[in-house]
Amino acid sequence: MSDSTSSHDFSMKKTMSSRGFFDKSKEGAHARATYLKVFLGGTFAMVILIFTVFSLYWGSLWKTPVKNLPGWVVDFDGGSLGESITQALTTQPQGASKISWTSIPASQFPGGPSEVASLVLDELNAGTTERLSNSLITPNASYSGADAMSVYAVEARSENAFRSLIRPSVQTSLEMISRRIAAQTAQQAANSTNLPSVLTISAQTIVTPVSYQIVNLRPFDIPVATAVTFVGLIYQVILSFFVVMISLRAREESGFDKTLSLRGLIALRFASSFAGYFTISFFYTLLNVAFKVPMNRTFGHAGFIIFWMLNFCGMLCLGLALESLITLLTQAGIPFFMMLWIIANIAVCSFPIQVLPSIFRYGYAAPFYNVSRSIRTIVFGTRNQVGLSFGILIAWIAISCITLPLFQWFVRRRQQKAAHSSQNLLQEEKGSLPSS
Repeated sequence: MSDSTSSHDFSMKKTMSSRGFFDKSKEGAHARATYLKVFLGGTFAMVILIFTVFSLYWGSLWKTPVKNLPGWVVDFDGGSLGESITQALTTQPQGASKISWTSIPASQFPGGPSEVASLVLDELNAGTTERLSNSLITPNASYSGADAMSVYAVEARSENAFRSLIRPSVQTSLEMISRRIAAQTAQQAANSTNLPSVLTISAQTIVTPVSYQIVNLRPFDIPVATAVTFVGLIYQVILSFFVVMISLRAREESGFDKTLSLRGLIALRFASSFAGYFTISFFYTLLNVAFKVPMNRTFGHAGFIIFWMLNFCGMLCLGLALESLITLLTQAGIPFFMMLWIIANIAVCSFPIQVLPSIFRYGYAAPFYNVSRSIRTIVFGTRNQVGLSFGILIAWIAISCITLPLFQWFVRRRQQKAAHSSQNLLQEEKGSLPSS
């Protein structure tokens, strides 16, 4: 008996560990074909992924901006300079600027520049022409051309757009206008008997009669916030994926995936997801508190709870989609969907959707976009659309809450049919055996 067992163990060890990859036996050829089919098929799928899914992100950056950002010019001057500057901005040749300027009558803003600032507009300050004319007649040492134009912008809304689109375009356009007006002013003052006095007391009136200042109403002044508004969103998907895989392993090792009723299994999956994301989002929020991300600028002490619930809903939204689809795609296919899920979301967060090709309009409903936009409101005080973002995230959660039970029912039914077929086949084989 022991000799037979020893011989069997030796044979098993030989079968398990002594074959080479190019073994010529029937079993070796079958194993080699299976391996190459899976490996090469997976590699080819990744190549397809690169040219389809990755193209989304590359496309969001290629030739950006495809469309110009809108800009308003409000002339509070009412004089010749205001008219000249407005005309110069609104009649720029196509492609000369990344901002399309539109002239808006100052009468629409009875509150003056402060009302314009609240709407984040470009405005021409009141009395520009009069101040310049007076300074040419009566030299004024305190005259500053920068008082002529104020450009209001919000960096925190999209720091990439502000730094690479808005600020360079504004500087190029307004510096060109400033140089043109400086040349006109110099020609106007050349024959003036008061020119020596002006050059002595207020040379800047001739050199820089008109300039501008960029007023950054909401600066992106918390560098660590980049982790929350962009890179951290990718980490949230990764954390959500970990929860999905841990939950799957727990069900398989406990046997719950086969022993629980359909209703019990669905309830367990929902309970695990909600509890897991609730806990992880809390500690994710604490991490941001530890690194001094301010959460009380807009909503006071409630900012912490709103920040936490926003990330909780974001993780639920991202994770439940993975939890739902892993039922159909299995562990082999879910990484491909996760890559699509990440890239489709991150592609609409680099620049404002307004400047991207029309295909990226889906971004207004993307989880990343809505989480990032609301975090900017909490941390920097940008336009408050937190309620709308929560609504969109909850809609995504609701979709997954519908699809997960449907997919689980479909897979359970398929498993039951397979088990029933196997049982019938086994009974047929037993019935075909000769009776002793």
